Amino acid sequence: MLNVEPDSVAHDAPRGSTRLRSALALTVAAVATAGLVGAATGSAGAAPAGGCLWAGTSHAQGTTVVAGGRAFTCATDQLGAPHWQRGADVRTPSTVTEPGATAAPAGSFSAGAQQPGTEYNDYCVGTQLVDGSESVYEVVSDANGALRWKAAGPISQWTFTPGTGPVPTTRSASLCPPDQVIWPEPAR
Repeated sequence: MLNVEPDSVAHDAPRGSTRLRSALALTVAAVATAGLVGAATGSAGAAPAGGCLWAGTSHAQGTTVVAGGRAFTCATDQLGAPHWQRGADVRTPSTVTEPGATAAPAGSFSAGAQQPGTEYNDYCVGTQLVDGSESVYEVVSDANGALRWKAAGPISQWTFTPGTGPVPTTRSASLCPPDQVIWPEPAR
């Protein structure tokens, strides 16, 4: 939201100059209206109403795709938001792109979609680096509707295209900060 501070241009305008204040008010109203319209219609990366996203491509309700040897059907969740329903293991070639969980899923994948993990999913447990490519990740929605990747199982559950497979991380445990030990301050 636009925050108009007391020291804004409109405040500094001469008292007789209402044109600047009116123009500023109209501009603020236009920006606010555009924001409300954008929020109501979804962002540019969102799927059309009822459609599900997979790797940035929209699929209509009822469409079934295959990825990693699993069938996924575009449906909606209990709130009416697009959601991929996982079906049977089909062990057939993928019908959609499988880029892996390489970035935040918003604007690229709808909830329920799954992808093999990548360096993007690496994390630290103490001083140990856990390789993100060791798991399959699923898109989940939090209470506010924000999408994120969540580990859904071991990478062995994913069927890769022949000649490909998980790509191990190139990162090292040196990125993981050492555990901090906090000692009580000595009495003085």
